Amino acid sequence: MASSAKLEMSQPPRAAVPVKKVHYPFWFGGSASCFAATVTHPLDLGKLFLDLIGCVRLQTRGPGAPTTMLGTFGHVIKSDGILGIYRGLSAALLRQITYSTTRFGIYEELKSRFTSPDAPTSTLTLVGMACTSGFLGGIAGNPADVMNVRMQSDAALPIEQRRNYRHAFHGLVQMTRHEGPASLFRGVWPNSTRAVLMTASQLASYDTFKRLCIDRFGMSDNLGTHFTASFMAGFVATTVCSPVDVIKTRVMSASPAESHGHNIVGLLRDITRKEGFAWAFRGWVPSFIRLGPHTIATFIFLEEHKKLYRLLKGVSEEKHTA
Repeated sequence: MASSAKLEMSQPPRAAVPVKKVHYPFWFGGSASCFAATVTHPLDLGKLFLDLIGCVRLQTRGPGAPTTMLGTFGHVIKSDGILGIYRGLSAALLRQITYSTTRFGIYEELKSRFTSPDAPTSTLTLVGMACTSGFLGGIAGNPADVMNVRMQSDAALPIEQRRNYRHAFHGLVQMTRHEGPASLFRGVWPNSTRAVLMTASQLASYDTFKRLCIDRFGMSDNLGTHFTASFMAGFVATTVCSPVDVIKTRVMSASPAESHGHNIVGLLRDITRKEGFAWAFRGWVPSFIRLGPHTIATFIFLEEHKKLYRLLKGVSEEKHTA
């Protein structure tokens, strides 16, 4: 017994298995977001409609206007048929291809270049990377975001006021022709601000919650962990982005006559005077109902993209870092 213990002590310690840093393709985030947008688009439409109910130009629609998510679906289906709940899907997908591909791609690239698998990255560092990628993503995705808001909000307008864009590219051409190229970047600053807040509160918090689940609570890097971390990330993102989300929707949905002479400060002053400070969290519950599932679906699809990529590259599940 003593001799075996002595033999074990004499043996050199086993070298730690090196953790391999995997460099994922730039487009993974955009692809995952497109899958998620296809699943959750009806929720996005319902949330947008409820946001628009607070706009001055829609307050004349009368007492029949729906005020709940289910009421919104019923109104849209009655007016436009079952396919109406997917109104604006082409714009939503174009937005994910531009906005989400940029923000996820730059964030993952920065993580790949400036973090080490041997040492945990601080949350502050992740937030800084996310803010940078979110700002650039907001600019890249702004034209598609304007289209997304306009095409979805058509369902809330009287028939004679609808724009009737056939698809996202038709809408971009029509906007450029009738309102000028600058119209494609209407609301770019609140949109970029929202993109910074969204990316920081969503991507950075997901990585932080995922690390806590694995390191502190002993969870495995599996679907349960991905669901838990993404659920929490969706909660944080909804709370942080709610005020900017309301502003962005109202600016982008405004007609040229309505937006003329109004800047962000003026818009904030008008909203606060008419509705009080409660406007900042107007529609938080429907926002979470929309953003929560979208965040969960996005990260689950993203993790599956990464898992398949590691499988194709022959990287062991125990020897990689996300």
